[in-house]
Amino acid sequence: MIRIAIAGASGYVGGELLRLLLQHPQVEVVQATSERLAGQFVHTAHPNLRGHTTLRFSPLAALEPCDLLLLALPHGSAAKSIERWIELAPRIVDCSADFRLRDTAEYRRWYGSEHPAPAWLDRFVYGLPELNREAIRQAYYVSGVGCNATAVNLALRPLVRAGLLDPQRPVIAEVKVGSSEGGNEATSASHHAERSGVIRSFAPVGHRHTAEIRQATALSDLHLSITAVELVRGALATCHAFVREPIDDRALWKAYRATYNDEPFVRIVHQRAGVYRHPEPKILAGTNYADVGWALDEETGRIVALCAIDNLGKGAAGSAVQCINLMHGWDETTGLGFWGLHPA
Repeated sequence: MIRIAIAGASGYVGGELLRLLLQHPQVEVVQATSERLAGQFVHTAHPNLRGHTTLRFSPLAALEPCDLLLLALPHGSAAKSIERWIELAPRIVDCSADFRLRDTAEYRRWYGSEHPAPAWLDRFVYGLPELNREAIRQAYYVSGVGCNATAVNLALRPLVRAGLLDPQRPVIAEVKVGSSEGGNEATSASHHAERSGVIRSFAPVGHRHTAEIRQATALSDLHLSITAVELVRGALATCHAFVREPIDDRALWKAYRATYNDEPFVRIVHQRAGVYRHPEPKILAGTNYADVGWALDEETGRIVALCAIDNLGKGAAGSAVQCINLMHGWDETTGLGFWGLHPA
């Protein structure tokens, strides 16, 4: 049994971490912080936890030593105080973007400022188990992964791993996302009258997750667009790429199976008929699953690679818990067994 504290536990990712870890057989959640709600029960922010815990929020300054510290703080906060965090816990999982990139110049380019703790970038392992499982097993410090980046990385991984893509052609990734990606602080864009019913292209170019996708895939000519849709949880990546030589569906099945047959949380969804013949984020709400699939235009050599996830699950808290399991030598599925609901 290890003792875990969650810094920044009143947000949506913090709430998802609490939901997963309060049921985890190897974990005791000893602290959960919130400046705004300090002293109040955690179910004040997360009503689904009512009756399942008597934990109260603590102020950040009251954090005590623990076995593992989960950071669910706003971007920029983790890096600015990293020397404090390492004094509190021998292992850290940071859910923010602070330690995802390896290159300080790339961080400056995409985040518009110098990195507060550049010496620490190489000490954090990029926390997507499907890419870095063995490194995570040995790690003391693990970074979170952007939800949009998770969906795109998993959609494209079989094609990249098999060397199928034409290096002379760009890859265009478009991700449709639910409102919870924007966090739980209200803005003019999240007001119900402004958010409900939208199909809003809020980052057609320049989204920061582009950097970590390029880093993970080594696809320098990859371009990302993000669109907000009428959904609370979920992200669907639709990636358009071109193969270097003619290919058929059988060869794609081979590439996807070689990549994902042994992955506990990645399911191949590629059926000829039915409502759910392609990945669909709606049925993944609350799960740590990623459903991947594709469509092939043999005439042009275009592949549409797809991946659906819950942005708060596999896109954030679920992957963090999967990393915690790997870091401690446990079965990586521990505490992550929820299958989802249908209909939902």
